[in-house]
Amino acid sequence: MQLQTRFTELVGIDYPIVQGGMMWVGRAELAAAVSNAGGLGILTALTQPTPEDLRHEIDRCRRLTDKPFGVNLTILPSVKPPPYAEYRRVIIESGIRIVETAGHNPREHIGHFKEHGITVIHKCTAVRHALSAERLGVDAISIDGFECAGHPGEDDVPGLVLIPAAADKVSIPMIDSGGFGDGRGLVAALALGADGMNMGTRFIATKEAPVHDHVKQALVDASELDTRLIMRPLRNTERVLKNAAVERVLAKEKALGANIQFEDIVGDVAGAYPKIMKEGNMDAGPWSCGMVAGMIHDVPSVKELIDRIMREAHELITRRLPGFAAR
Repeated sequence: MQLQTRFTELVGIDYPIVQGGMMWVGRAELAAAVSNAGGLGILTALTQPTPEDLRHEIDRCRRLTDKPFGVNLTILPSVKPPPYAEYRRVIIESGIRIVETAGHNPREHIGHFKEHGITVIHKCTAVRHALSAERLGVDAISIDGFECAGHPGEDDVPGLVLIPAAADKVSIPMIDSGGFGDGRGLVAALALGADGMNMGTRFIATKEAPVHDHVKQALVDASELDTRLIMRPLRNTERVLKNAAVERVLAKEKALGANIQFEDIVGDVAGAYPKIMKEGNMDAGPWSCGMVAGMIHDVPSVKELIDRIMREAHELITRRLPGFAAR
């Protein structure tokens, strides 16, 4: 099924499906698989230890696909901030044509990217932030509902409300994140006013995702009730899959209350991703996971997943929904 929207036309892809930028997941093999299957694959810049490592990863992705793909650059609080300007320079010098920015105010980065003719998608969690990014000149918005993995912001607005609220005010193409994993989600996103959907957690449970099988199995085993919100007292809320480390963090937050500092939990949250994603130590620390985990029941190839989503969307659009109007 061909399903063209303002977003697919903007970035030159077949289907309005985007792979979210995810730490230790958004690497060349996954991004290329998504792009080859008709979506938009995204490399995660800060997964690479250095800017030069990112340059090599971009080259590796180009060897795996001749389709459009992008790079995510996320600006978040960090114990040791990475050299963002150097990562940005490598993205520009490597000829990347699509960039997803996220996190703190991306003004500086957007200006540099736009000067070099790069299409910029900005990910945000509130309508006001989307409008601010639009005024800064981004080309598209990716908006995260409360259901999403990682950092959902502090407003707690779920996608069913956030998406149409944003669509009513944002004039540029918009894709949606948070709770998406199948054809029903894609059709819902379009019905609510979006131009496509962004999937993060669902793409972790695919054959090409470069993570340990224990991670994929944890997603298959999880229900929609198995995520937790940590770091809320620090106003750096993150949705993660529950495990022993998460319970330790929540216990400290409860015990320390308003007096908690990041230093109180840094030992529980810092440096865990390699141990989880590469080694499969599922209690090494918290890791981002969306509520959509409750809808994940298998580990297909990326192509199988995207083909399935498009079949489901076609069935809904051409058969089920018209059936209601015919009654």
